[in-house]
Amino acid sequence: MAQDGKQKKIVVAGGGPAGLRAAEVAAESGADVVVLEAKRYVGRKFLVAGKSGLNLTNAESPTTFAEKYTGSAPANRWQAILGEFCNDDLRAWAGDLGFETFESSGGKVFPRPMKTAPLLRAWMKRLDSLGVKFRFKANVHSLEPGQLTLDSGEHIAFDAAVLAFGGASWPSTGSDGTWLDLLAPHGVAIAPFQPANCGWQVNWPAELIEVADGLPLKNVVARCGTSSVAGELMVTRYGLEGGPVYHLGPVLRGMEQPEIFLDLKPEISLEEVKKRLCPVKKNFVREARRRLRISNAGAALLKYLPNLGPWKDPEHLATVIKNCPVALTGPRPIAEAISSAGGIVWGELDRQLMLKKIPGVFVAGEMIDWEAPTGGYLLQGCFATGTIAGKGASAFAEKP
Repeated sequence: MAQDGKQKKIVVAGGGPAGLRAAEVAAESGADVVVLEAKRYVGRKFLVAGKSGLNLTNAESPTTFAEKYTGSAPANRWQAILGEFCNDDLRAWAGDLGFETFESSGGKVFPRPMKTAPLLRAWMKRLDSLGVKFRFKANVHSLEPGQLTLDSGEHIAFDAAVLAFGGASWPSTGSDGTWLDLLAPHGVAIAPFQPANCGWQVNWPAELIEVADGLPLKNVVARCGTSSVAGELMVTRYGLEGGPVYHLGPVLRGMEQPEIFLDLKPEISLEEVKKRLCPVKKNFVREARRRLRISNAGAALLKYLPNLGPWKDPEHLATVIKNCPVALTGPRPIAEAISSAGGIVWGELDRQLMLKKIPGVFVAGEMIDWEAPTGGYLLQGCFATGTIAGKGASAFAEKP
């Protein structure tokens, strides 16, 4: 409650995880909170993200967690952000909603059950109990200090506002980046959106597509520059999908001619690969499959990638098995990406994530210029920035 006894009004625009968390924090402070959502229900992208299991966060140590976030943030900024709402806080939050969490492979943290819908329903009940109000199909047309205007022409006054419109990936869920037009009149600097956590395109030979489309490259290590990531890739008609290329995305986007090198047998040394292939005099790829258990997809790369064969000696083949080059032509379209890089540059924001050029307006989630790999880091970033923006909006609204 404000010092003048009047309940302060906070408007949150965007009903994804960042916006809902900001609304929750603001309502807990005693503010009158309304959430504006352009779609007919909230959490559309949240629901899509949890289709294969809701990966809430990661159990990684706080000392290295912040290193997973890249973008234009100043040094140590993410350490401070996660200090406000860390992975343990997110697990406790889920527990308060009645959902126990557990740690899976790679440190991924999931709720029980691993579905988004039950947790979202419980969250909505909590927001309702806090007095948060929702308005759906409410598209924001323009923004001024202290006032939002909807497409309908309706003006909505506020003491503070939080914008949480999302980035530009999965536009069908509402995060289509059209909010750029809201901030353009205010001169807010924005880094161009780029696809993140997405597949990468490869000009495969037709013969390779015919035999390998849809096949996995399991237990490989992908290298790019000084970075390397272990995991599984999927060969598709257009290129490669999977965690390793998702994680290497920031490095690949900075390359004029992006290329990765695959270790198809990372559990075996180069010397051991050479030893097992040493007796081979012909049918090199077939023998590699038999002696090293190279996968069908891996064999297709060795057989059909240009500038590799025909194989004449086992030592050359062994070298490529441990360091197979794959030239990439670019990322898949941003509409297919799991997340997006780019957004409002950090220099436009104060420590509470308020826009310096529009006092009283805070931002959260993927609107800001940051990216992180899959594995729980994306949602953690949204919850953490939503927490800070909600606190910041509450404090601003309370000022006399």
